[in-house]
Amino acid sequence: MALYSRGASRWAMTERGGAHCARDGRQFTIGPSALTWDGSCLRIRIRERSVPWGQRIEGEVRLWPEQLFNISTPLDAAGRHRWGPLAPASRVEVDLPAPGLRWQGRAYLDSNEGDEPIDRAFHTWNWSRARLRDNSTLVFYDMQWPGLDERLLSLRFTPDGQVETMPAAPAHTLRPTGWRIRGRMRSEGPVNLQEELEDTPFYQRSLLNFSYAGESLLAFHETLSVPRLVSPIVQAMLPWRMPRRG
Repeated sequence: MALYSRGASRWAMTERGGAHCARDGRQFTIGPSALTWDGSCLRIRIRERSVPWGQRIEGEVRLWPEQLFNISTPLDAAGRHRWGPLAPASRVEVDLPAPGLRWQGRAYLDSNEGDEPIDRAFHTWNWSRARLRDNSTLVFYDMQWPGLDERLLSLRFTPDGQVETMPAAPAHTLRPTGWRIRGRMRSEGPVNLQEELEDTPFYQRSLLNFSYAGESLLAFHETLSVPRLVSPIVQAMLPWRMPRRG
């Protein structure tokens, strides 16, 4: 759970063992939190403690998909890692008594799955999604490996349930972050940073202004550096950010 709010930012990413997890056709429980699907609404109950200060994160997020998609796309050459949006365009309501946030707006829901750790298949990726004027969702999945061909997924998910492959836009290198992560973004024109949300030794998350298909758009963007992730220094730091509960 990542919250970005002035005076109420929180982060919780606790890994829990199998004894603390359960699932069936409608519910997935992870420790004190759970996701429940009632046929039209995904209810996400959150009861967590943030790191590093242990503040409470409690409440519920409710998400209503405008269109459900049944798509699973291989990301790597061997097909061991797959991704697909479940509901690229949704309505969301957030009610979190702790830390005291309540709002409603637009949402995006996707899924990743893999048969092995990500460091065995990936080197660097840049992912972004944006809402187009017609309420379609545009997603770029831009992956690079040393000495290998790049792979780009440029997809548009339409309100009537269609998935369209879109022309590739030029790649623009982004300014390095404080941790010297150099991401990139696909855009027909200049790319500008609107807000930096996360800056870590191996990962950055931000809001970017860019252009595509004649529209000026706002993207939710992330860059992942797998070599940074698996470095001994970062691995030693991770338990402070991602505690484990057996």
